[in-house]
Amino acid sequence: MLKVFFLPLCLILVFSSCKKQGCTDPNAINYNSSANQDNGNCTYSLMDIEGNSYGAKSIGHQIWMTENLKVKKYRNGDTIPQVQDPIQWFYLTTGAWCYYENDPSKGILYNWYAINDPRGLAPSGYHVPTDAEWTTLSDYLGGEDVAGIKMKSTSGWLQNVFGSSGNGTNTSGFSGLPGGFRCLNVPPFQYFGYHGRWWSSSEDNNFTDFALGRGLSHNFGDVDSLNYNKRYGFSVRCVKD
Repeated sequence: MLKVFFLPLCLILVFSSCKKQGCTDPNAINYNSSANQDNGNCTYSLMDIEGNSYGAKSIGHQIWMTENLKVKKYRNGDTIPQVQDPIQWFYLTTGAWCYYENDPSKGILYNWYAINDPRGLAPSGYHVPTDAEWTTLSDYLGGEDVAGIKMKSTSGWLQNVFGSSGNGTNTSGFSGLPGGFRCLNVPPFQYFGYHGRWWSSSEDNNFTDFALGRGLSHNFGDVDSLNYNKRYGFSVRCVKD
């Protein structure tokens, strides 16, 4: 009777000892050849046309860049115009980029026309996510109401209106930063440290001058679905093809 009782327990111990978690993607930086169960934490590196390097990470079944894009050329090598003048920016219907407040340390913002240019903005093997791909990300992280806190970086966000830290937990590894945005008002650059805005490649079906994106705020832990004029300047993240 003792042998019959202990046999299933022994089998459970044998089978459980065979499972070793780790990154099972051989293309990842942290690939573990001895792992037989993926831990959902694979990391990658990529490079754009100018040689800028970026980190990327698996989040669910997607692989997202963990940094904002900073390229100044399209994928075919053509230069993307840098436009700082607010009047010139206001009337653009072609791709352009700018530094937030002309300060290179604060990152690059793109209008949506650069996103949509057929010459390609994203590094090879990656693309600017569609609205649906953004939704896949937030759904995996528990839905829009709670995904934001998991996407925000653990530093860089200013104190919120409730008197507490605006930082996130970054448990997703997305590392969303409050890069602000460029709008068509005065002043043109707004909310650095308070908000992060990222384009999708999807247009707004109801308004031809608008496109869709996502936003994070220092005040809340959700992620906002946004529609904004295509002439606004937002940050860009890319997802693997």
